[in-house]
Amino acid sequence: MSGAEPAEGGRRLPPLNALKAFEATARRLSVSQAARDLGVTPGAVSQQIRVLEDHAGGPLFRREGGAMALTDLGLTLQPILRDAFEQLARAADVIYGPTRRQSLSISVPPSFAVKWLVPRMAGFTAAHPDIEAWISADMQLADVAGGRVDVAVRYGRGDYPGVRSDLLLEAGVIPVCSPSLLTGPQPLSRPADLAHHALIHVRRSTMEEPRPDWPTWLRSQGLSDIPSDVGLRFDQTAFAIDAAAYGRGVALAPRAFVAADLASGRLVAPFADGYLPTDMAYHLLTRRQGGRPEARIFIAWLRDQAAHEDGPLDEL
Repeated sequence: MSGAEPAEGGRRLPPLNALKAFEATARRLSVSQAARDLGVTPGAVSQQIRVLEDHAGGPLFRREGGAMALTDLGLTLQPILRDAFEQLARAADVIYGPTRRQSLSISVPPSFAVKWLVPRMAGFTAAHPDIEAWISADMQLADVAGGRVDVAVRYGRGDYPGVRSDLLLEAGVIPVCSPSLLTGPQPLSRPADLAHHALIHVRRSTMEEPRPDWPTWLRSQGLSDIPSDVGLRFDQTAFAIDAAAYGRGVALAPRAFVAADLASGRLVAPFADGYLPTDMAYHLLTRRQGGRPEARIFIAWLRDQAAHEDGPLDEL
């Protein structure tokens, strides 16, 4: 058994590695996931938990139908250690903050990055020059719970295990096109006129949740007779929006992604009643037990930016 670490006043402290192993396992309720978070083997985590149980004088976990659960002793210890490690993280921020810029890791879908987040980031940088934001644009589910990513945004229904998930932006879609399509030999003025124009599609990747597509939108308008399986196809919504701006056809896009282009006149929404809501949305993913100060600053800024969009916004 590992010896206790000395502390001021002669009070014994359990080994730090044992405390870390317990906190990670209690948070995940999984030895293997805790091992991945800590970068060690599951055997090493189990050994450190046994060390802590020797110090505590009793078991910290039990099995319930094959699942791991905390004992009463574990339930008492978990919030104390969670808060203690959060305080240690804040102490590290104080120690290292004056000497270097604080980096912030952000993971978002590609089109969300291009059409919504990146155009706004200059304002965040100007307001917080000491925070260096690193944006990763991908569809993979980011490791927020394990701390490898500070903040993530994902499109879906919001059911992401192991993290806190809050509604950020509604993702209902509207048809958009170049103003040039409103005039000419086949002017676009009502939904039935889509029969004379190219439809721009976004091919859904295997990592992306389904979003409203042209067949769904046309059915909502009672226009099932218009061919919906032809037209241009892209693998990112951002590309479809740009193609529409260049007059290549009509695209379906989340309203938040095209707000700036509609305001500038680069795009128009040809139908007053063209908005199609969906039960999918863009969700903000953060650690359940709170995050670093930089992450909290960014989340507050992100919330303020989203609050200026049309549509509901939940409290973060």
